[in-house]
Amino acid sequence: MPEGPEIRRAADKLEQAIVGQPLRAVEFAFARLKSFEEELAASRVRAIETRGKALLTHFANGLSVYSHNQLYGRWQVVKAGATPKTTRSLRFAVRGASHDILLYSASDIDVLDEIGIATHPFLHKLGPDVLDPALTAAVIEAHLAEPRFARRRLADLLLDQGFLAGIGNYLRSEILFDAGLLPTRRPGSLTADERAALAQSVLTICRRAYRLAGITNDPARAAELKAAGVSFGRRRHAVFGRADEDCYRCGGRIETADLNRRVFWCAGCQA
Repeated sequence: MPEGPEIRRAADKLEQAIVGQPLRAVEFAFARLKSFEEELAASRVRAIETRGKALLTHFANGLSVYSHNQLYGRWQVVKAGATPKTTRSLRFAVRGASHDILLYSASDIDVLDEIGIATHPFLHKLGPDVLDPALTAAVIEAHLAEPRFARRRLADLLLDQGFLAGIGNYLRSEILFDAGLLPTRRPGSLTADERAALAQSVLTICRRAYRLAGITNDPARAAELKAAGVSFGRRRHAVFGRADEDCYRCGGRIETADLNRRVFWCAGCQA
């Protein structure tokens, strides 16, 4: 499943293609949403917002289309009127003057007003978005100290979208490696310095993944590996997906275990 940085990068492309354009049509595959098509087509897209792994297409008339890609959803941007070659089912389309944005295979789609957004069963439970520019390390540290989070295993907590929205499986392994913490640790057992390190690593790794198209490894190290001919998939991460390989930092062995999905760590670098 795409994680927060991938969703945000996709949203950037959608915004560039459709925001502010006169619309030719808006289309939904689901009968319950078809009554909104004409009203939305008469408006314009003013912004595309991400909240964790969910996406909100905001229209100038005050309505928004909520969508969640889940496992199989995929967005495409095409020239106006173009039809991609695909076996996927088109579920939502916004057709503009120069480009169309198309959502395939997703099933979690709805049209919401401001109250609907505030009360949506998924959206209203989300914690702060990890790519929100207003999110600070201090806010994350305060979250870690909350009783509802303090006793949970870090491997589980980082996947909880109610703690922080947008972290998935590869990000949690990479965040914990950057912070030097084992996935079995709990917030309540962390020292003040460890809490501060974890909070900063959340920001560093998530923003790096967004900026560098999914790379979470140290950028200088990733560049060296690229120069040495290492493939993108092998240089992308420090520990994720690298079980039984040597740690790039200390030379130790990367370990893995199934802790609410597969997690990876270096016993030499994490404690």
